[in-house]
Amino acid sequence: MDKIFGPDGLLAKHLSPYQYRPGQLEMARAVARLLETPDEYCADQAACLLIEAETGLGKTLAYLIPAALSGQRVVVSTNTRNLQDQILGREIPFIREWIAPDLKALGVKGRQNYLCLYRWRQLQAAGLADLQTGGEEKAIDSWIAGTVHGDRSELHWLGSGSPLWQKICCQSHFCLGSQCPEATGCFLNRLRRDAAASQLLIVNHHLLFSDLAVRRTGHGEVLPRYHTVLFDEAHHVENVATTFFGFTFSRFQVLDLCGDVERSAGDGQASKHGDILSAARCLKESVERFAAAFPEQRGRFPLQELLASHPDLPALRADLAAALQEFAQRLESNPASDSPWPQYSGRAWELADRLEKITREQFDDLADEEISHTYWYERSDRNLALYATPVDVAAELHTALYTQVGHCVFTSATLTTGGNFRYALERLGLPAETPTLSLASPFDYQAKTMLYIPGAPFPEPTAPGYPQALHQCLAALIGWAGGRTLALFTSLAAMDKAHAALRDQLPYPLLIQGEAPRRVLLQRFCQETDSVLLAVASFWEGIDVPGEALSLVIIDKLPFEVPSDPVIMARMNHIKALGGNPFNDYQVPRAILTLRQGVGRLMRTTDDRGVIAILDTRLFGKGYGRQFLRSLPPSPVSRDLDDVAAFFGRRTTAHGQPA
Repeated sequence: MDKIFGPDGLLAKHLSPYQYRPGQLEMARAVARLLETPDEYCADQAACLLIEAETGLGKTLAYLIPAALSGQRVVVSTNTRNLQDQILGREIPFIREWIAPDLKALGVKGRQNYLCLYRWRQLQAAGLADLQTGGEEKAIDSWIAGTVHGDRSELHWLGSGSPLWQKICCQSHFCLGSQCPEATGCFLNRLRRDAAASQLLIVNHHLLFSDLAVRRTGHGEVLPRYHTVLFDEAHHVENVATTFFGFTFSRFQVLDLCGDVERSAGDGQASKHGDILSAARCLKESVERFAAAFPEQRGRFPLQELLASHPDLPALRADLAAALQEFAQRLESNPASDSPWPQYSGRAWELADRLEKITREQFDDLADEEISHTYWYERSDRNLALYATPVDVAAELHTALYTQVGHCVFTSATLTTGGNFRYALERLGLPAETPTLSLASPFDYQAKTMLYIPGAPFPEPTAPGYPQALHQCLAALIGWAGGRTLALFTSLAAMDKAHAALRDQLPYPLLIQGEAPRRVLLQRFCQETDSVLLAVASFWEGIDVPGEALSLVIIDKLPFEVPSDPVIMARMNHIKALGGNPFNDYQVPRAILTLRQGVGRLMRTTDDRGVIAILDTRLFGKGYGRQFLRSLPPSPVSRDLDDVAAFFGRRTTAHGQPA
């Protein structure tokens, strides 16, 4: 590793621009040592390593190069498509050119990202009734002749929400397997063969956990067998694992199944399949009655209390379960050679099983520490979904992941809270003695940044005068920065109120999340260098705006999650039942990780400089504030607005406003 990452190493000679970073070398050594751990030392559980590598360290090459040189099949799992594209488009070509010329690496996505030749031919045979124009047929046929894996991302002209793609992409419940007449040319089969011949597989967390969930059931696998998993953006692992180790039943899933069956039965064979079409109509009516019985309020709510208190729901649930079973049996009564019906009946039985698992009567005498799942529902504008979510994924990770591979590396710019890895280790189900490594950012926060936190008499977020004080402070800070601001909010309501208060005050372009697609907003924000972007949620991370366009990051308050959310509530009750403190052990660490992600939007290169403003006095007024402060970059802290003005070379009036 020294010959590659050292001051006079291979990267210094061939990677431009390059700056020697001791932390990058230390990380590469640690990953290489882990991958050299003999299998006999990790027979019962994978050898694991947690690495916090802060922004600017160059962690991607620090784990990719040891992986490429290990000779093992390694899965690199990211949370975002952007990082996948960066690895495949930038890092892998560099490694092939200068380090491992024979390296075989492949990006693998979920199956819905690939074209299904059988479904495409079926659509063509139906007379292209569902195609928008004949030009699309010609364009796709031309593309099919030259594409290797049928990856949807190659069709740049196809919109992200295209209904056409939904009709022609690969779906597990449509797959005919070896019986498919297009099996020889199947893009998914070709992808699997190429994946089996590759050493590095670049995937996202959702695909990896989909693979782990499928392996756990014993019904096949999504990816070829692998020896090592490298998780980048690892702070998302628990949330993604929660999704795939639980169960979901929704109104859309039922209607989607009925729609597929009706289309198959209606291809000139409606009279032949009259009993199936009748059962589909009954099923749709049943699921609509069931969904309509739920409260209309939008959001996420506990399910068990509702099932126990609503007099009509148990009967409606039983009616829906019976309709699903009847539908499955009608589908099974068709000849097995009639290709779609076995897949459809399997989906119907699976939905019936999920409904039963989520809504069955639970044992009321279980103690909180014995409850393994929390049961809840989500009502949106168009859908109703029921969920059974693991309260703790640690046991699932041990069974599905740690006992199945040789090595696991978890890395992210944000894994520690309050300066230690305790929270991350507990949530991932790893022993306290698991090796960890914390590597600070090489950026000069002391000289190039400032952390501003309001002083007295600025009110706390729960005080009546907080919104007005917040908006006044926002206007002053943005004025001194000359725009160039990313303002991050903890709720849509707070963002909308700030937008209403600022839109007539600021002489800068004011952008707000929701008025345009995320990509368009970011493009405008980068190009209009005096603009201001107000945002929530997804903009707290994954935003990379180096240079002049971003010199001020404002965060309205500490990002605590709503404790009434059914999953959060269940996990807090579980921690309390085990003798822990839910607020200190769960809510505070989660808020710290989110805050660190938001703060990390400011410094993206060594040349960046600016101010981080967190407009929440609880950082100094509450005991837990010290944990947040210990987790933030080593920026000089000020509680005086004049210091911010001076940082930007401005002066203020007697009222503290920009002159």
